[in-house]
Amino acid sequence: MARRRKGRVVNGILLINKPTGHSSNHVLQKLRRMYNAQKAGHTGSLDPLASGMLPICFGEATKFSQFLLDANKAYRVTARLGEKTTTADAEGEVIERREVNVTPEQLAQVVAEFRGNTLQTPSMFSALKHQGQPLYKLARQGIEVERKARPIEVFEATIESFSAPEFSMYVVCSKGTYIRNLIEDIGEKLGCGAHVTVLHREWVGHFPAAQMLPMEHLQQLRDAEDFAAMDALLLPVDAALEGYPQVTLDDDAAFYFSQGQAISMPTPADSDLIKVYHPSGEFLGIATVNDDLQLQPKRVIAATPS
Repeated sequence: MARRRKGRVVNGILLINKPTGHSSNHVLQKLRRMYNAQKAGHTGSLDPLASGMLPICFGEATKFSQFLLDANKAYRVTARLGEKTTTADAEGEVIERREVNVTPEQLAQVVAEFRGNTLQTPSMFSALKHQGQPLYKLARQGIEVERKARPIEVFEATIESFSAPEFSMYVVCSKGTYIRNLIEDIGEKLGCGAHVTVLHREWVGHFPAAQMLPMEHLQQLRDAEDFAAMDALLLPVDAALEGYPQVTLDDDAAFYFSQGQAISMPTPADSDLIKVYHPSGEFLGIATVNDDLQLQPKRVIAATPS
């Protein structure tokens, strides 16, 4: 007999403004306890040094977290030239100091070189895994492993201020882009080294910064045991799937789809993924179109126990 999960059935997405000084997992576990939720996961780590948007997926929303992991992201970053650290940010030890003789024109020219499609080698202090172990854990043991350079795209990199040895920049980039590495690479190109001192994630995908919630607000509601107000802050599960086409099924087709069965397409759709809804408007999951031009369930929302 399967063990019953502890906690409440909570489904939805919470856009939290992660505070500095805490790991993404620490914030995730704290919010899971605050909501007394059975299941939760985050969509892309932020370093303890970093603050900003951290989407937390509860319950059935975890099935669609990959769509937020794959989304573009925006950051505001402040960097210090002339110092290279073990972690490429202010949490690491300074391992090299060099003189800073950089003009605003030189900085702008180098930053421009990193716009567009490039290859980036992840840091040993990233959360990527090697043989099941996060790289940062290996790095703390003094172990370094070979990392393959990965394709990334920097859509926008705008210098917002420069007063040597510090500069600030706004960056819009693809998934898998490490801002620490970007800053370190810029520092190397300038010949003086650099590391991140402040990092804030402005937005993820189509979610704007204005939708972020501070941890303090959630804590106040939890202290008051106002679960209704807390639940009202959750975005619906399908909020992760903005921009995909959708179809609405009739009652019979909705039943079979929810059982994981392929069904006839009610309307043509030219897309790799399609959002599927019940006649009541309830989100049922996502589907692909198979070779027989049927809707093939890919991720299905589990029925809530009565």
